[in-house]
Amino acid sequence: MKLLMYAILGIIQGFTEPIPVSSSGHLVIFNSILNVKELNDLNFEIFVNFGSFIAITFFYRKEILEIINDFFLYIKTKKEKYKSNYKYAWMIVIGTIPAGIIGLLFKNSIENFTSVKIVGISLLITAFMLFMIKDFKGNKEKKDMTLKDSIIIGLFQVIALFPGISRSGSTLVGGMSRNLTRETAFKYSFMLYIPISIATMILGVKDVISTGITSTLLFPYLLGMIIAGIVTYFSIKWFKKIMEKGKLIYFVYYCLFAGIITILFIK
Repeated sequence: MKLLMYAILGIIQGFTEPIPVSSSGHLVIFNSILNVKELNDLNFEIFVNFGSFIAITFFYRKEILEIINDFFLYIKTKKEKYKSNYKYAWMIVIGTIPAGIIGLLFKNSIENFTSVKIVGISLLITAFMLFMIKDFKGNKEKKDMTLKDSIIIGLFQVIALFPGISRSGSTLVGGMSRNLTRETAFKYSFMLYIPISIATMILGVKDVISTGITSTLLFPYLLGMIIAGIVTYFSIKWFKKIMEKGKLIYFVYYCLFAGIITILFIK
């Protein structure tokens, strides 16, 4: 039964990581519902996040390799055909900086806000943000992005440091508010996820080493990680189709419903 609970949490993490409903918030909610008192939340979250990271990196593997390749080729050759991805690589770096700085400076303070009720309120905030941009289409492509765009979207990502605020949702709101096309905002959102996720995992390794993992928990953690990775891959494919159809309203309804239920009924 305990192993099943870890598997369920892996499914929840995997399904909610790419979509704008906050994976960390859902882990808090379902931990409360399942009442897994022995669960080391921080270590397990690091494992399942790694599973999601692998899946998202694999999903965008071609784009990532192309960006890295063109970045260094532009430095070497200064050819115009490599310039777009060279510029885009810097946009990813700049967009990552705000959340990176705030996360490092206020990590412990933010973690103190982790409670079921706060997650419920944050889900309502996510619903409101998504509602504001649900019909936006935008016309700016990757090549049209500016330094100001990346900074503003990066600041939106800072909001997602609070439990229950969706990272993908907040960066999508930031991107679409800057008049990016849905596809461009979607892809940039997940490009920002990758460096933030790497930094979080590097910091998390220290916590895992300091707290340690018992041999009885290692298999459940690995199981949750594998399940999270598989489910994340199919979830991001599904979410991409939803975005292409402009159906963000589905997530508005869900976050509104989940937020209200969490505040009223979950302790």
